[in-house]
Amino acid sequence: MMNFGQAIEALKQGKKAARSGWNGKGMWLTLVPVCRYNPSDVNSLGLEKLPWIGMKTADNCFVPWLASQTDMLAEDWLVVS
Repeated sequence: MMNFGQAIEALKQGKKAARSGWNGKGMWLTLVPVCRYNPSDVNSLGLEKLPWIGMKTADNCFVPWLASQTDMLAEDWLVVS
């Protein structure tokens, strides 16, 4: 088991992380790496895209994820395959 800081470091190393306390089965997080918007795309405005954390949900969707205070203070993080 790991704390939140250790889970973030695992994400930075390309690993997937999850909490053992999450109710949904098969949920995990991954870091979506840095890339740049296509400068010719009028919707991009030429802005750089920054990395973000995404979650694979229990219903097989992939969404942006934001940590709750409970997630940040939890000690039940683990690396998943």
